[in-house]
Amino acid sequence: MFVDYLTVMLVNMIAGLVIMALFVYRYLDAERRKVAPGFLMSGSLSLVTGLHMILTWPLPGSYNIAFGEMAVLFGLLFLFLGIAILAEWDLLTLAIYAVFAGAASIVIGVRILNRGMTSAPLLASGGFVLTGIAAVISLPVYYLRKYRLVRILAALALLGAAAIWAGVGYLAYWGHLESFAKWVPDAMMRVKPQ
Repeated sequence: MFVDYLTVMLVNMIAGLVIMALFVYRYLDAERRKVAPGFLMSGSLSLVTGLHMILTWPLPGSYNIAFGEMAVLFGLLFLFLGIAILAEWDLLTLAIYAVFAGAASIVIGVRILNRGMTSAPLLASGGFVLTGIAAVISLPVYYLRKYRLVRILAALALLGAAAIWAGVGYLAYWGHLESFAKWVPDAMMRVKPQ
């Protein structure tokens, strides 16, 4: 049996998407520093776990690509968003990066549904697609940020994606606590009781 840490990656993404929704709705043009710590935390955890996943492939097959590579892109984007906010850099290039990462997320979401991957393909597909759409529209949202309705719609897309991932992530915790209840590390299996 393989052991994975996808659950913590999913809950981290939920938190990051909610922080991003708050940022887009409330802090895009003022008091940005208030959300920087949340972006730095979410981005760091996503980058570390995503890199580990794509370098070691702890999951079966292409799940490592779908979840690991997207975690790396999400992590880089959020980590550098936190840094850019603290350094008071312009966010244009991050919005451009988000468009390409979002397009990859949409492709992965469609392919997950097409291949019937995960225990809930429709839910996982929806999570990837809506997260991707929220990322793809980040560039127009950045340029149209003066319009409150645009920020509200973008924040709602982010919250919708977070809600979908919450369904996936918290159900995964529920299932993992049962399926891994009797799991024993290899080192312990080799030790004979005396």
